[in-house]
Amino acid sequence: MNKTNKIIKISESHKIREDSIKYINKHNFTYPNNFNPNTTCRKILKKYKNLYEKNANLISQDIKIAGRITKIRTMGKASFCEIQDISGKIQLYISQKYVNKNFYKKIFMKWNLGDIIGVYGNVFKTKTNEITVKCKKLKLLTKTFRLIPNNYYGLTDREKCYRKRHLDLISNKKSLKKFITRSYVIFFIRQFFIKKEFLEVETPILQDIPGGALAKPFITHHNSLNKTMYLRISPELYLKKLIVGGFEKIFEISKNFRNEGISSKHNPEFTMIEAYMAYSNYLDMMNLLEELFRYVIKNIKKKSFIKYNKIKINFKKKFIKMTIDEAIVKFNDNINIKDLNNIDYIKKILVKKNIKIKNYYSIERIKMKLFEQTVEKKIVYPTFITNYPVETSPLSRRMNDKKKLTERFELFIAGMEISNGFSELNDPIDQKKRFRNQIKNNKENNFYDKEYIEALEYGLPPTSGVGIGIDRVIMLLTNSKNIRDIILFPTLRKTDKNV
Repeated sequence: MNKTNKIIKISESHKIREDSIKYINKHNFTYPNNFNPNTTCRKILKKYKNLYEKNANLISQDIKIAGRITKIRTMGKASFCEIQDISGKIQLYISQKYVNKNFYKKIFMKWNLGDIIGVYGNVFKTKTNEITVKCKKLKLLTKTFRLIPNNYYGLTDREKCYRKRHLDLISNKKSLKKFITRSYVIFFIRQFFIKKEFLEVETPILQDIPGGALAKPFITHHNSLNKTMYLRISPELYLKKLIVGGFEKIFEISKNFRNEGISSKHNPEFTMIEAYMAYSNYLDMMNLLEELFRYVIKNIKKKSFIKYNKIKINFKKKFIKMTIDEAIVKFNDNINIKDLNNIDYIKKILVKKNIKIKNYYSIERIKMKLFEQTVEKKIVYPTFITNYPVETSPLSRRMNDKKKLTERFELFIAGMEISNGFSELNDPIDQKKRFRNQIKNNKENNFYDKEYIEALEYGLPPTSGVGIGIDRVIMLLTNSKNIRDIILFPTLRKTDKNV
């Protein structure tokens, strides 16, 4: 935006503010709250899309609709106006002939773009075949004091969209649609689990010990109890205590918090669902997860595939399953699966690829590091990766025939980790050892949860669990490349700029 345009916009915005104050004072405007619409823009357009007779009033249908003015076109004694509600936009026809000459000139003509109005009228089609509401009566409900974004271009500054989401939603139809989709995705996920006879439960957000994942927590203080507390990084340990207590199929849709970096795929506050099912293993949970994705996509998209980053991803097909070793070989040239257990060979590959590791890493962990750095982003189609090492899976059950590996999977789609699940470790002695090792090797999260170990000692039945990043699922279903585009109010860096 050049300096001249900026001055014009500031001047225009200032004028709207002054005009609004004058209008409120002159007309004793008191922000009425007694208008109840009986329909929406979308319902009108859908109901009357086959109306053929132009200029024909449908006297039998009295329309009451409300919305924000997004466009005004004045033609002397009549005006065309466009209003917007959450369902869409519709054209209004306002004429001195129908609404009173004095009202039209002295009141309606003083209204601005952005004002919220209530409309009484009838439906007809214009000469250009546009479905329109012929206004018999109009009522100002809310006066705007600021200039709304350009109706044609919308709000194009992405940073401003994140910081002033209300303006983004007013002016960008695609953005509004994404957040409507978000609401439905969560609804259908919840519906799926309820249909599968899972019970929805709630666990604490404020926790004495942050557990269930390796992450740096947010720290707070409870004044009355005079103790340090933490925002949860995961509800996992609480949920498994409920399985110990007798619940068998449970889930929680929750906000989690991790005091870590911000990126296009990470926000410190994010939404997850965690689900646990007694008397099942990680293979059962993978099957359930496939079923969940098909259910949600069918209900959201009305088809079995999505397009993400111009790539068609078909969820009707069986999800791919690969071990970490198999994935490394598939997505890296000149690596032989027979050589993957040769630690010197693997280290040479890491040097060539400039991948750094700790001296104490086992060969299993080294291979996982190689996978993370060279494979994850290349996985496009729904793929379960299995055989994760024990040392990076402190809550997962060991495999029966490979004691250094666990019955754990991660689901990758379009280069993103979408889900993490496993057969739960229900051996309290092994769990205690792993917690101790975790404390030694992780300086940021070195909490030992005695209460959870005690709960395990009462007996956790064979159980599988899964955590799904809902924000990333919504990114997939809305073809969004940045997590901030699908979180209404993302965490942002401080700025001194007036955006």
